[in-house]
Parts: sequence; structure tokens; C-alpha cells
Amino acid sequence: MLYGRGTEQDRIRRMLVRAGAGDGDGAGGASGALVIHGEAGMGKTALLEYARGLAGPGRVLRTVGIESEMELAFGGLHQLLWPVASLLERLPRPQAAALSAAFGVSGEAVRDRFALGTAVLAILSQAAGGGPLLCVVDDSQWLDRASLDALVFAARRLHREGVVMLFAVRDGVPGGHIGGLPQLLLRGLDSAAVDALLTDRVVALSPYAREQIVEQAQGNPLALLELPASLTAEQRGGQLNPVALPAGLSSPSSRIQEAFQAQIRRLPDATRAMLLVAAADDSGDLDLVLRASARFGAALEDLEPAEDATLVLLSEHTLAFRHPLIRSATYQDAALARRLAAHRALADALTGDRGAGQHADRRAWHLAAATTGADEAVAAEMVGVAERAGGRQGTASASAAYERAAQLTVDPAARAQLLAAAAITSAEAGQFHRTAALTDHINALALDPRMLADLARVRAIVELDRGSPGRAARILLECADRIGQCADLAPVLTEAVQSAQSSGDRRLLADVAARLPDSPQYAMARAMTGPLDAVREPAPGPGPGPGPRAAELPHAGHGDGEGEDGFAERILAGVHGLLFADHRAALDTAAACVRDCRTQDVVGWLHTSLHLLAEARLSLGLHEEARAAAEEGLAVAGQFGRRHRETYLRATLATLAALQGDHERCTGLGEAALEHADAHGIGLAAAHALRALGLLDLGAGDAGSALARLEAARDRAGHPVLTAFLLPDLVEAAVRAGQVERAAHAVAVMTRWAGAAQQPAAWALARRCQALTSSGAGAGEHFTAALRLHEEGTAQPFERARTELLYGEWLRRERRRSDARGRLRSALETFEGLGARAWASRARTELQACGETLDPAGRRDELLDRLSPQEREVVRLAATGATNRQIAARLFLSPRTVGHHLYRAFPKLGVTTRNDLPLLLDRDR
Repeated sequence: MLYGRGTEQDRIRRMLVRAGAGDGDGAGGASGALVIHGEAGMGKTALLEYARGLAGPGRVLRTVGIESEMELAFGGLHQLLWPVASLLERLPRPQAAALSAAFGVSGEAVRDRFALGTAVLAILSQAAGGGPLLCVVDDSQWLDRASLDALVFAARRLHREGVVMLFAVRDGVPGGHIGGLPQLLLRGLDSAAVDALLTDRVVALSPYAREQIVEQAQGNPLALLELPASLTAEQRGGQLNPVALPAGLSSPSSRIQEAFQAQIRRLPDATRAMLLVAAADDSGDLDLVLRASARFGAALEDLEPAEDATLVLLSEHTLAFRHPLIRSATYQDAALARRLAAHRALADALTGDRGAGQHADRRAWHLAAATTGADEAVAAEMVGVAERAGGRQGTASASAAYERAAQLTVDPAARAQLLAAAAITSAEAGQFHRTAALTDHINALALDPRMLADLARVRAIVELDRGSPGRAARILLECADRIGQCADLAPVLTEAVQSAQSSGDRRLLADVAARLPDSPQYAMARAMTGPLDAVREPAPGPGPGPGPRAAELPHAGHGDGEGEDGFAERILAGVHGLLFADHRAALDTAAACVRDCRTQDVVGWLHTSLHLLAEARLSLGLHEEARAAAEEGLAVAGQFGRRHRETYLRATLATLAALQGDHERCTGLGEAALEHADAHGIGLAAAHALRALGLLDLGAGDAGSALARLEAARDRAGHPVLTAFLLPDLVEAAVRAGQVERAAHAVAVMTRWAGAAQQPAAWALARRCQALTSSGAGAGEHFTAALRLHEEGTAQPFERARTELLYGEWLRRERRRSDARGRLRSALETFEGLGARAWASRARTELQACGETLDPAGRRDELLDRLSPQEREVVRLAATGATNRQIAARLFLSPRTVGHHLYRAFPKLGVTTRNDLPLLLDRDR
């Protein structure tokens, strides 16, 4: 019976009821996930047991985090899913392969952690069979990071599988927080529940003893049970002195631990020895505990006193502590020498046939735990553990193993290399606080140029997400100065360029430019950091010429299968394409980077590649595709704690919302991006956020507000090359606000930028800006030239429609209404096709001002607007002929959820089968 947890029990019961309530459309009931957290002893495990009882036999999968196994990659996932491993054959081959690798069955490495996360979701969906299926993860704070990441990945994507996932997390444990899921905090019991529990469950206490117990327990249920158990009969009767209860300690959980230790100290020495061995490993393997305990002269019968005291639970093959605090109390109460001996005994017991294979990592960790000084042999074993863990994508485990190896070696150079490896792998695992702490202990003088460059790049990544891009750029520049001209200089300088650009600091960009070698390899980096006029002399007229291309830089988007080292240069090439209006090259580079991130499991670059892809698609008017890439990028960045990239992606999504006239979404995303950008000195992200808000105002007709935001955006970007994307908006806002003089500088910069870019798309925008600030026949000539250039360059339907709208407005003012109507109709059709409602409204108003009567019923149905973002993306992929399994793998959903989305979308679109989708989507465009 649970006391005082009725509300919490109701919440869990409702989740299971909803999971079992399928609606006949082939999908299971509503899935859900919940993180139950609180201090030790608050009843988290009891709530999980309550849920298990409701779910019933055969409907529960369970795993428990074990502190001593935190560094064993995928151990928790194996424990949870092994009972349903037979379902692997039902999964798509890449997902089955990923799980087989994680289980250690195939001997292969887990190369794609996204495939693994999707595989976990898929196998849970298969196991549910319509639901409800309950997955309980107890002591999640001690689950190995690789397992926890995969399970949380799946939990965040639950929808209609009939699966309920419950995570129990102890507060106050480093790294224990689970973000992105609903939370349930367990607080202390109220006075009524406390009174009921003591009355029902505790032997008679004198009023004084009861008062003391209640005061010490602070509503903690386990404390209310265990503190009385630690007292003698006389003490329970009231013979208490001031130190009879462990008073004055930091929290009820520590007082509970003291109570457990009081019980343990009453046990025979042999029993305590066996409990210590079990606590040192706690794998649940009774045979291992017996073999290791034999070295202390203990045997199975010595466990009886602990079993009688209900401190441990025994079965034929397993030993488990009744509560995690009993294990920690046992371990912490033992002297250091006894703890070391226990680990040595476990290592010896794992030696031989059992230890040589699947238990090699556990044996190595026990050896490391038993070693107090330097030991090169054990250090070498820990390096092996790290290499094996890294190969299985257990980067957090690999980092811990590298750090322990560093502590065990006496060679200063080797120690520096191992600590650097620990820092790099911890950053890959998203443990940025730990990365920062590790870098503080590294003697950089002992590192070779390659490791020094890798470490500097990792430090810069941490600085980007915890500090500012300006400081990140300085870290990289310091490294560049130290390593000089070598093969590892290029990625350091290219990332310095991007960090400096992100800062919006013109002086910092100049410092980067001064360090760029005068070689063709750095031509694009120089173009992006130096003066515009130094890129290329402006052409005398608007005719485009061959500007610098992405292909000039090695590895620029060719997808040649290289490793992670080439991604910095490839991203730089894509950004160069965007900055100099070579949008098709940017798109090709971005698509190749995203593809290679997935196939090579280069997770660290995926969110950046998706952001580049979203921006390239946005520039080409592929708004739905841009939104899909940005939303996926935001999810990936959030999962790995990449706050810096999240800020940019929010600004991209805010821009898309502005184009649709979605005021609430644009404002929410834009202001969130702006707040973080300003707090961390991310000037360029602030510029993108302000531009989105300025576009929203411009589309709504508030030119004054738009101009103020866009001028602020220009100032934050800090460099002319970085302002070109917003200057056409600024010029239009200034003209509409009746302040043409404030557009003059922007028009001059646009003209110089177009001369540097030498792309038709760039000249088209420059000529449009010139048209807006000209009068008479000259304005008309600039408009017609701009439209001709739009035709010659890569298609940018939104920008072309804006030019047509502005030209149509000018023609109407010139009383050329017939000519104006043709331009305005074309603009209206494009805006409606793109879902740019505010801009379509402006075009419609202008047409009416030209005397044209519009039939509202004749407007194209914006069918996709009827769908949720997830439904839109599922429908878009289904229209390409992708199967539900293929869509599920692509979007990290279960096939059952994909089917549910299609079932919901078809009536909204007025279709009955997926065969109707290709024609429908073509018509909607």
C-alpha cells in the first residue's frame, strides 16, 4: 500500500488506460512517458511497482541502473530489451543490426545512434502489439549513458504505440536529470499520510520517539520505516539521548543511510564481507558473488542473516539489494582496504573463460577500482575498455575509461594524451561540464599538433554552448598560433571563421582574416572575413559572372566518405554559397553533409548540417522542406545540449513563421532566440532573429517597426557579407516608412555584394533595391532588370514574387494598371502556393486597388495548412513512395505512428489512399 500518493497513482493509471485504448485505426493507444524524480526514499520504486501491478504479467519490461555498471555501454538497454530480442527479425535490417550490435550479439559496432534510437522505438512498438506495454527504468541516474540516450530518444518520440515509459531518477545525483519529458516530483508526505504510515507499518513508538522520528524523516516514506528499525526496543520506548538518531545530517537520505548502516553493523563479519562484494559489483549474479566471496572465507549460508533482515533478496541465480541505499550504505561503511579487496576479488573471479570475452570490461573496471597507485598494465586495459566503448558509441563510458587510464599512468605525455581523449569523448557525449573540468588538467605542451587541434576544437564547442562564440574563436586562434603551418591548421581556422562570424565582432573577424594563409585553400574563408571590395572588384553592370564556388575548397560537399575531419570545411563551403548567393551549391553541400552525417554517424555535425540545409531550402523557396530540416535540427541540437545551434534554428523557424504570417509562433521563437543570443554574444543569431521579427512586421504593414528591427539586425551582424541576407528587407522597410535616406548605405552595400558574388540572384536583389530608391523611368528599368535576372539565376520563387509585388505597386502608382495586374497576379499565385499569407494579402489588396475583383472561393486551397507539422512531413515522404517503415526510420518514429498520422491526414486532404498524394502535393504547390 502506498501512503499519500493517490494523485501520482491516478496519473500513472490514466497513462496505462490511455495506452490500452486503441481506436480501431490500426494504431495502439496513446503512448506516454514520465520521469518520476525526488530524493532517495520518496517512493519512486514503489510507484514503479504499482505500475507493474496494473500492467499485469507479460506486459512489463524493466531495467535498473547500477552505479558500478554506469560505464558499461548498453548494459541497461540489454537488460530491458533482451526479453523481447526475438522480435529483432521483424525490424528493418539497419535497426535490427543496430540493436544486435548494442547487445554485443553481432560483434559489430553501433555506427548510427539514430538508427539505434529508432530501433528501440520500433521494437517497443512491436512488443506492445497495440498495448499497453509498460517499460520501467529504475535508478535512471545510474544507467549507462548510451542506454539512457537511446531510451530517452525513443520516449520523446512515442505517439500511438500503446507504450508507457516510466523513469525513476534520484535528485541530487550528477548527470541524473532527464530533460524533454514530462516530470513528476515526489515531495514529502503530508501529516495525514505520515500518521497513517506510522500507525499501520511501524511497531509501537512512545510519543517522544514518534515525534523525533517524524522530525528527522521530513515526510520521507523510507525514512519513516527505516529510522525506527535502527532503534533498540528501549529507544523506541522513549530512552533516546541526543545522538541516538543521526541528527544534523544534510538530508533525510543520508539519515536513512545511517539507519541502514546501523543494521549492517549488527551482522556477522562473513555476512558483511559478502554484502560488500555484492555492493562493489551488484550485477545481480549470485554465482559471481559467491566465487568472489570465497576469497574471504564466506559461503552461501553466510547470506542468511542479511536475507532474514530483508536487506537482500535472493533467488536461485540472483542477488539484489532491497533498496539502492542499502547497497551504497554497505559500500560506504566499509574501510578503504576492504573495498579494494572486494574489487580485486571480483576481478579475479572474472578472470578466465568468462572474463576473457564478454566480461572483459567489467574485469578491467574492477582492476582499476582495486588499484591505488600507478599501474601501466591496468592503464592499458582501461584504454582497451575506452576503445571498445567508443566503437559501440558509448562515448560517456569511453571518456570515463580514458580518464581512469590517465590516472593510472606515470608518463606525463601519455597522461596528457589520455586526458585529451577523455575530454574529446565527453564532449561527443554532450557532457560539457565534465569536458571543461578535464581540459583544466591537461598539459597542452605535451600534446602533438593533431591532438592539440582536436582539443582546441572541443574546447571551442564547449565555449559555444556555455559561453560565447567570441571566446570560442579566441581559443581556436591561440591554437592556430601554436601549431603553425601543418595539416591540422585548416579545420582550426575554418571553425575560427565560423565562430568569429557568429560573434558578429568585426575586429575579431579581422584577426581571423590576418591569420589566413595566402593560398587557394583559404580563398572562401578570406572572402567571408575580409572587405567586400577585396573579394572581387564590382562589375560595371549587372551582368553576372563566375563567382567563387564551393568546389574550390577540398571536400566541399562531394560526399566522398571522409571522416569527421572534413566537415568543418564542407560546412564553410555551404555557408559561403549562402553568403554569396550560390544557393544551389549550398543546397548540394548541405544535403551531402546531412547524408554523410547519417551514414557515418557523425552526430556532432548533424544539427549544423541540418541548419545549413534548412537555410539553403529557405533561400530557394522550399519552405515546407526547410521547416522539416529545421525542426529535426532543433530536436537533435536539444537532445545533445547544443544551445548555440538551437538559437540559430529557432531563428530559422521564426523566419518561416514570419513568411506565413504566424505572429504567435514567430514572436515566440524569435524572442527566445534573441534572448539567448544577447546573453551569450551570438551577434549573428541575434541578427537572424531580429530579421525574422522585422519580416513579420513588414508583412503586416508596420514598416516603422520593421525598419527599427532590421537596422538593429544589421548592426548585430557586424560584417557587410553577413548583412546581405537582410538588406533587401531593410531597404523596403525604409522606403515604405518614408525614410529613403536610411536605405542609401544598404543599397551601396548590396551593389558591392552583388559585384563580389557575381550571381544572377545577387544582382536581382541589388537591382530591386536600386529600383526602390530610384524614381521615374530609372526605377522601371531596375525592376525589369531584376526580373530578368531572377529568370537567369537559380529559382527563388519567394524573392521573385516580392520583386513582382513591388514592381506591380510601382506600376499602379504610375497609372499603368493593366501592366500592374499581370505582375500582381503572378505574385499572388506564388505567395499562395508558398503559404505566405501576409504577403498574399498585400498582393490581393494591390490587385483590388487596380480594380480587379477577386473571388475568394477561387483561391487555391492551402491543404497542407490543415495538417500538423508531423503529419505534413509524413505525407510529404509518403508522396515520394516511401513505405511506412522507411518513413519511420527517417523521422525516428515507429511504423505504427506513421500509419496513424496518415490515417488522420487523409480526411483532412480529401483523399483515400497514398496513391493520391503525389498529384495532390503537386497541385498544392
